[in-house]
Amino acid sequence: MNGLQLAIFLLFGGGLVIGLGASEEPLSFVDDILPILGKAGCSGSSCHSKPAGQNGFQLSVFAYDPLSDYAEIVDDRRGRRLFRGAPEQSLLLLKATQSVPHEGGRRFEIGSPAYETLARWIREGAPYAHPEDAALSRIEIEPESLPVRRGESRALKVTASYENGRERDVTQWSDFDSNKEEIVEVDENGRATVGDRSGEAIVVARFLGQVVTARITVPREGAATSLAHWRRANLIDEHAYARFEQLGIEPSGRCSDSDFIRRASIDLIGRLPSPEATRAFLSDDRSDKREALVDRLLEDPHFADHWAVKWADLFRPNPDRAGVKSVYVLDQWLRQVFRENVPMDAFARAVLTAQGSTHRHGPAVIFRDRRTPEDLTALMSQVFLGVRLECARCHHHPNEKWSQEDYYQMAAFFARLKRKGAGISPPISGGWEMIYHGAGGNVRHPVSQVVMVPKAPDGPMVTDIGEDEDPRGRLAAWLTGADNPFFAKAMVNRVWGELLGRGLVHPVDDFRATNPACHPELLEALAGDFARHGFDLKQLLRRITASHLYQQSSDPTASNLEDTENFSRSYRRRLSAEVLADAVADITGVPHVFEGLPKASRASQVWNFKIASDTLDAFGRPDSSSDCPCERNLSTSVVQALHLMNAEDLQDKLSHQDGRVRALAKSERTEREIIEELYLLAYSRFPDADEREAALALFADEDTDRQTASEDLLWALLNSAEFVFNH
Repeated sequence: MNGLQLAIFLLFGGGLVIGLGASEEPLSFVDDILPILGKAGCSGSSCHSKPAGQNGFQLSVFAYDPLSDYAEIVDDRRGRRLFRGAPEQSLLLLKATQSVPHEGGRRFEIGSPAYETLARWIREGAPYAHPEDAALSRIEIEPESLPVRRGESRALKVTASYENGRERDVTQWSDFDSNKEEIVEVDENGRATVGDRSGEAIVVARFLGQVVTARITVPREGAATSLAHWRRANLIDEHAYARFEQLGIEPSGRCSDSDFIRRASIDLIGRLPSPEATRAFLSDDRSDKREALVDRLLEDPHFADHWAVKWADLFRPNPDRAGVKSVYVLDQWLRQVFRENVPMDAFARAVLTAQGSTHRHGPAVIFRDRRTPEDLTALMSQVFLGVRLECARCHHHPNEKWSQEDYYQMAAFFARLKRKGAGISPPISGGWEMIYHGAGGNVRHPVSQVVMVPKAPDGPMVTDIGEDEDPRGRLAAWLTGADNPFFAKAMVNRVWGELLGRGLVHPVDDFRATNPACHPELLEALAGDFARHGFDLKQLLRRITASHLYQQSSDPTASNLEDTENFSRSYRRRLSAEVLADAVADITGVPHVFEGLPKASRASQVWNFKIASDTLDAFGRPDSSSDCPCERNLSTSVVQALHLMNAEDLQDKLSHQDGRVRALAKSERTEREIIEELYLLAYSRFPDADEREAALALFADEDTDRQTASEDLLWALLNSAEFVFNH
């Protein structure tokens, strides 16, 4: 017990422990009553932990402020909620058992363990704590992972460990949830029951702000699974093989060369391969031609633009707040980073420690838009740690161990950041700001008003920062250190999500105990490999694209049809807004016109969401007037279908006098050759016999000329799922 707890103990009931049997341990509010309130839902955000409480009774969210909760129950309204002389008549119990009207309904029964514990605590004088109490250090769940057959059930046990070495079974006071109830259901007592579906589910247990998980695997039953075709090209495939064997999933076979050149080109440089490149690749009989293709793509000039767009989604500020010129400076810096293949740890350090004019130094612009230490904490933790700390800004994180103290300790790294600017009340579009470090400045805890000492999540307390030292340098050094538990995993997971359609942790920036990786061993191994290779993005891309896992077909097998998270087949992904717009321009041979950009500029070079484009907006270009990181919505919609079917801009490109369709129609190529060219342009493959026959029928219509038939065919190809998706 610390000094504050002892003072509370002496103030609120230290001498009121009465009627205690010799064989019973004394109860305390923190150890015994808070878990009951949490289990009953009283401290949930939909009940008495609403911002204004419920009917005059307010508790802190997830019991993050136990002192306040204690005072609310024991002393608020002159202590009307407790009746020490007759505990069973206490309003706290009468309401919870609905012996008197209670809007929240019955929370537990008379005579239940919760009821008896609360009654005994009140009878003992409702103490807050006892001198011998120790702080909770951790909780554990048993078993942490286990395979279970369909229809079976297993009991889970949660054990709390305290700083004095005491251990306690807290299963009955823990909250349990399953992330996939269709696979595993868990009751309030921690018994997990498997249904009739295969797969894997995570059971989450919560106790006094701490969270643990159990991974329950339900292998597929029935036909034997064959992994004989699985080619283990590198560490990714080794881990994937073990995973498929564990789940009893037969993965899909290897994709065709046509699929691979289209998939890799879109993923690495955001462009479709030309018909000439596709023909050359398909006719190449070298065994290493896929690796050679990836090497060529990684040196393509369009690589930098494609990957800069992805990171601009995370950092691009609103030009109305940061200024148009500043946004442009940041955009150009990002493109230079990927042109030079700057290691990702160096990139992170450049962002975290940025200083200088927002009209000259790109990463400084990020600090122009995010103007408080608290805002910067939310952004940097999400981008570089893969952790959404934002919940802990107001209360204890509901699904993690992070508290308000963790949030504001990280914010303290940005406390000495200073700004000065030119122009009227910066940020103004035409003005600039100078971002720099200056002595002085602190961050206080919003509840206790204690000045926070800089400390990264799960990092060391930094107490020796000199007055003239920029604390951000310490944060950057910790973040990019070899033993950092977050950075390499967060970077690998983000890239994995771009290439495979979803992260090993999904969403890619939501690492938490209640959202574990589907392949934890694979994520660990790939992150270690990434760090050993100097955080080299291109090396990571080579590693992933060389794997059999990446090169799988999107055609499902009988056993992986329902798999959406184990990567047993290639998941089809809609093209991003910029990639699709550039693909249309490349196929038709008619570039887009973007206001304020040079003629023939590509969509991947658009640096400001205010540059008008119906196509980019229809297909999910982020609006940076909202707070970034901006997540791309890659789902399909009726708006997108109607846009492709009816857009005047698309029809103009198809019929353009200088476009590709007119050139093909006027050429000496046969109709078969025109059809092949259009299929290679849109799909990177040749048409099959049925497709060729249907296309030839268009040209055979006596009322249709070659130009119209070519336009109609290409319009149909561009309005297909095969064009809109990478597969």
